[in-house]
Amino acid sequence: MIAIIDYGVGNLFSLTCSFKSIGADICVTSDPEVIAAADRIVLPGVGAFEDAARKLRESGLDEVIKREVSGGKALLGICLGMQMLFERSYEYGEHEGLGLIKGSIRPISDVIPKDLKIPHIGWNALHFGEKKDELFKYLSEGDCVYFVHSYYGADCDESVIATAEYGAELTAAVINGNVCGVQFHPEKSERVGLAILKAFCEIN
Repeated sequence: MIAIIDYGVGNLFSLTCSFKSIGADICVTSDPEVIAAADRIVLPGVGAFEDAARKLRESGLDEVIKREVSGGKALLGICLGMQMLFERSYEYGEHEGLGLIKGSIRPISDVIPKDLKIPHIGWNALHFGEKKDELFKYLSEGDCVYFVHSYYGADCDESVIATAEYGAELTAAVINGNVCGVQFHPEKSERVGLAILKAFCEIN
């Protein structure tokens, strides 16, 4: 069973529909016991980093996530959920993340040309480098996914498993052992997104 963590800032409907469409057994929950009983965890998220981090801390779910991950359970962070995996974010100040991925979350305005629109919204191709991670085993180089973001994962070269071009090579996905995260929205990425969710369900 996959536990999709409900802490008040996720796009839960689209995500649950996507998992159900591939036959996954899911549960949307904020119950630590249900999360502990799950085989895998998904941390979704939309909105502001500071607000999401505060809600995780106030609910105690930050410690639940860290405990389950330390026990070897697979975790997938999506969009803001991916950003929450990092050590810190510089979105309107400096805010502490879960510290499961080394690096920081910084504004894409620092690295992209000034004439490009922010947030970055739309379909972009994924680039995997020399070795494609298991999360993307059903994908081909250049397959497109859907992004909506103004911040990106920085200072994290050792964890990057995919990038996307938007005036600069931006972090599209990261991994650290059993913890992985994607900046894009698989639940909005049609066939390609479903293939990624399917691969996550099959990670040992």
